[in-house]
Amino acid sequence: MLQPWQTGTVIRIQDEAVATRRFWIRVDETNPFDFKPGQFITLDLPIHEQRNKRWRSYSIASWPDNTNVIELVIVRLDGGAGTQYLFDEIQVGSLLTLRGPQGVFTLPEPIEKDVVMICTGTGIAPFRSMVHHILNNNIPHAELYLIFGCRYISNALYQDEMRELMAEVPSFHYFPIYSRETSHDHLVRRGYVHAVYEELCAQKKAGSASGSYPANFFLCGWREMIDEARTRLQALGYDKKDIHLELYG
Repeated sequence: MLQPWQTGTVIRIQDEAVATRRFWIRVDETNPFDFKPGQFITLDLPIHEQRNKRWRSYSIASWPDNTNVIELVIVRLDGGAGTQYLFDEIQVGSLLTLRGPQGVFTLPEPIEKDVVMICTGTGIAPFRSMVHHILNNNIPHAELYLIFGCRYISNALYQDEMRELMAEVPSFHYFPIYSRETSHDHLVRRGYVHAVYEELCAQKKAGSASGSYPANFFLCGWREMIDEARTRLQALGYDKKDIHLELYG
């Protein structure tokens, strides 16, 4: 059954990184707005006559907190009619038509194995929601690994927040990696996300008496990254049921 369209009011906008903004939306007709971390909403934007060409879906970057306010983090795409409208026309007080929550890209219950979250760009949004939800509610869990890739440090989303979480929570591990960064800081890792999770799996297998590493892998970002990660993980011996996907574009 299709969910009804609702009205949301933009109550705050903040630049997060280069060409990336955070939008806080109050869902006016549903209080609280209940969702599971990892789910998304769909916006109906006035950018085309055909309905399905007006729809844009975005993962919820905030976590359930018993309110009707949610956060989205959106990058402006060159030639993207949807993000052009959101960046150029939407202001605090603007109304948006939305539907949701939707999607099954959600955590297992219970969380019995390590969770390895692999993302690029705004693909970090559902994982931010998941991590905060687990920690805020003291949900029993194994180790949590967030592997985040982008081009430059200036593109990194929620970086200070993730580093603070890692310093405070022993079970949370954050691995940023940058594909085009030119900084000479020896602490800055350059490359792609694939090297990070392959090293993690190798280390875990080497330290295991059974020589295996049971884990749930969650992938979110652009199709090219996800396709390659899925292929590499399957080559490492993981089954399709261990690999969960959320595609952007």
